Amino acid sequence: MTTKRRVLIVAYDDVQILDIACPSGALDIANRYGAQPPYSIELGTLGRRAARSSAGLAVGAGQGLETVAGRLDTLIVVGGIGCEDAAADERLLGQVRRLAGLSRRVASVCTGAYVLAAAGLLDHRRVTTHWGWGDRLAERHPDVAVDANPLYIRDGNVYTSAGVTSALDLTLALIEDDHGPTLARVVARELVTHLHRPADQAQISMFLAAPPPQDRLVRDLTGYIAANICEDLTPAALAERAGVSTRHLTRLFRAHLGTTPARAVRVARTEAAARLVRCSGLSLAAIARRCRFGSAETLRQAFLDHYGMTGDTIRRMPDMPPAHVARQWKAPSP
Repeated sequence: MTTKRRVLIVAYDDVQILDIACPSGALDIANRYGAQPPYSIELGTLGRRAARSSAGLAVGAGQGLETVAGRLDTLIVVGGIGCEDAAADERLLGQVRRLAGLSRRVASVCTGAYVLAAAGLLDHRRVTTHWGWGDRLAERHPDVAVDANPLYIRDGNVYTSAGVTSALDLTLALIEDDHGPTLARVVARELVTHLHRPADQAQISMFLAAPPPQDRLVRDLTGYIAANICEDLTPAALAERAGVSTRHLTRLFRAHLGTTPARAVRVARTEAAARLVRCSGLSLAAIARRCRFGSAETLRQAFLDHYGMTGDTIRRMPDMPPAHVARQWKAPSP
């Protein structure tokens, strides 16, 4: 008998119904196209009560959170206008903490991050949420490094996504992690959606200063880099992920981005670090560690190279996003 990847989606009243539909629909399609092991998708609420969506539709729950036992592959907490009431419900928070301990990975959709943060599961992590709710989340949870620009972020085994349909981008990333890029592409085509929109799409960056790269491999990798700056992004690791040699990967990046994989990673990490300087109270040393720079001094030099200013200057700037002031980047000579 095939072991299934057990996915539990946590809902509550005034939930956004698309936050449930996007991940569950994408995982269902992955199953229909041969995901092995397949996903077992469950919806859970306190007391197994139907969750009333903000659209007025009630969504029936198959599980009472209190009775869920055994290992989970993925715990997904969804968002909606009811997120603040949910984040204040100690019964719900207690169950989310317990279930997170049973799960291989934990994810939130949109303002579901409010619930994870209130449960203490996002402390000292870089996370995202809906752009309209990011400032409030950062104010309430100063130990959480909120970056409301990317579409989704992975920090260790915790995944967070931005508003509503970015749940599709997150779920495609989960499918690719579990089953590889071929199945993720098939699911994206079935959904008539993009495959891995760059996770950094809201940020004006080197990847968006020009039209997206025509090459699918380069386009997918730039999205992966932006979403996973805390991971191993050496040229060798990226080449292995793409299934090509390091030399061929470098040729593709030079041809389509005018830079090397290492330089692209450094720019993505520098821009992510600049956003954390602006939207969190973390020290430069803490941000350097989170964004995989060797030291605060290395990060300071990266800011000078990319923006022509130090982290302290970026922190004191007006509300204009820091990437707007980046120097015009020029490709290195071959």
